[in-house]
Amino acid sequence: MRLGRLFCNALGLFALAASGAAMAQPAAEWIDPLTGHKVVRISREADTASLYFHQNSYTPQGDKMVVSVPDGIAVVDLKTWSIKPLVKDKQIALLFTGRKTRTAYYSTRDRTDVGGPGPSTVFGVDIDSGKVRKIADIPAGSIGSINADETLLLGQWAESDRPLQPGSTAQDRRQFGQVNYQALGPDGKPLSFADAKEVRLNDRLEARIPMEIFTIDIRTGARKVVTASTDWLNHVQFSPTDPQQIMYCHEGPWHKVDRIWTIRADGMGKRSIHPRTMNMEIAGHEFFAPDGKTIWYDLQTPRGQVFWLASYDLTSGKRRWYNVERNQWSVHFYQSPDGKRFSGDGGDSEMVARAPDGKYLYLFTPKDIPDVAGIHAPGAENLISPGTLVSEKLVDMRKHDYRLEPNMTFTPDGKWIVFRGNFEGAAHVYAVEVAKAR
Repeated sequence: MRLGRLFCNALGLFALAASGAAMAQPAAEWIDPLTGHKVVRISREADTASLYFHQNSYTPQGDKMVVSVPDGIAVVDLKTWSIKPLVKDKQIALLFTGRKTRTAYYSTRDRTDVGGPGPSTVFGVDIDSGKVRKIADIPAGSIGSINADETLLLGQWAESDRPLQPGSTAQDRRQFGQVNYQALGPDGKPLSFADAKEVRLNDRLEARIPMEIFTIDIRTGARKVVTASTDWLNHVQFSPTDPQQIMYCHEGPWHKVDRIWTIRADGMGKRSIHPRTMNMEIAGHEFFAPDGKTIWYDLQTPRGQVFWLASYDLTSGKRRWYNVERNQWSVHFYQSPDGKRFSGDGGDSEMVARAPDGKYLYLFTPKDIPDVAGIHAPGAENLISPGTLVSEKLVDMRKHDYRLEPNMTFTPDGKWIVFRGNFEGAAHVYAVEVAKAR
């Protein structure tokens, strides 16, 4: 028995050493031959994943980033691209980093898209020392965000946990970051991944499961319901700057729901952000600007035909719409730290834009459309301000399987964009340099 235990311990130490050696290898890098931009493969292990595009993964000082690795959580140095283990536990889920402290937060139970029943615990780990502390017990539901001063956790709860895709496996989530949607159409033939996802989203919406959005006070552990509904509540996120401002969505097929909503943490001030003006108009994949003053989102008028990157100013109500060409429509858009440019992660021909040549990562520079000859129409200041996007290709993604969404985010200095990719076969985390290498 003693010899067996020693043998197992030796195997464990060998595995730990092998993992450390893999992470100690230098990052691979090359110049994308199509775009001329430098690309770095940050991860050393397959199935490493960066966070969802609106979940913060960077330290307040902008020097480090956290990622999920197969056996836990790792830290990336953004200057050297070196990567080292932070927490070793295959059963935990990385949530986000704090905007005030150098803390990475994780949960003992993997986040689900529904936020169904089941207790979990949220922990915080100091990114520099590795010291772990318990943050809060979550009686049920899942945690999706933390506020700007790190005093409140934000989560969602559903009365029952309905799987979006019957038979979906954990391997699907590791490989694609989401379930592998499958469904049959009215003719009995298999639908594409994108259309099957619409069917499963509609099934979940029509279930009308009672839900709550709630906060957890980190100091006291007190749980408070912010809003409740039998609509499907999802995509919860705190403002990056206002500790009391929350944004969330009514989930489901986008043409069927009024998706984008805001509310204060005390439950006051609930409002719908984008009123629909035509049938089949859709808006979604909403996110806060870095300064927290504006909400940006993908807008289509109607779905799959005319594409915009749209915004809403939370104080003035001012709206801006930047036109997006079909091939440059992106699963997610995101804004640079200085607010001057945007990233877009493209999409394949099966997605909503049906883009014939859209599998690229893009850098966008907005360009406003001015009044002709400086002649202003009466009340023009109250109308939507239109514009276009000047695009530049960053990475050739034609070998990428878009079931794994790239989820691009700018590094805090604005010089790199981090993304996920599987164009080399396995899923990895990469960075592309914003400035052209040649």
